[in-house]
Amino acid sequence: MRSRPILLSIAFSALVISLGMVNIDLHGLMPFKTSYSNLSKDVQKQVTCLAENIYFEAAHEPLDGKKAVAFVTINRLQSGNYAHTICDVVFQKTGNTCQFSWYCDSEILRKRLTIRDTILYNEIRDLATYMVVNYERMKDVTKGATYYHADYVNPGWNLKKIEQIGRHIFYKSNKDNIDRNKEII
Repeated sequence: MRSRPILLSIAFSALVISLGMVNIDLHGLMPFKTSYSNLSKDVQKQVTCLAENIYFEAAHEPLDGKKAVAFVTINRLQSGNYAHTICDVVFQKTGNTCQFSWYCDSEILRKRLTIRDTILYNEIRDLATYMVVNYERMKDVTKGATYYHADYVNPGWNLKKIEQIGRHIFYKSNKDNIDRNKEII
């Protein structure tokens, strides 16, 4: 009985090796697993910006709602029509209007440093790390959305409605073409 796990491990390794020989792309099948502390300082900064955006926009949404906010943030980066880093996308303004409303709210900005040692924030930071490292391998739950708003507001946008996830409604602009192969960090 003790040899069964070893045999299964050998069989799985043989399968992976043989799939590699027949030119099957395993890159998209197996996600990378890493931790925030293993990332470079620059990548940590981008992950922190994404984590804060998820936290302040969707902390109490279901997992797909949190992912959706992350996808919109990264989709904006990938479209080339917005800023060129995750942090710049999160902090981007049009005139005096923040693209993500929490960033213009002074009450929320004062809380930024106090959230970092909470269980919820650390879970969201782990999600943000996973999203940054595995973005191109993941199914986009927003189907390429680059805009969203809470279901209790009506901004009057002339955009194509894509999906509602949790309390957010997601939209896509016709001018936004997402390049999922473009590096995000």
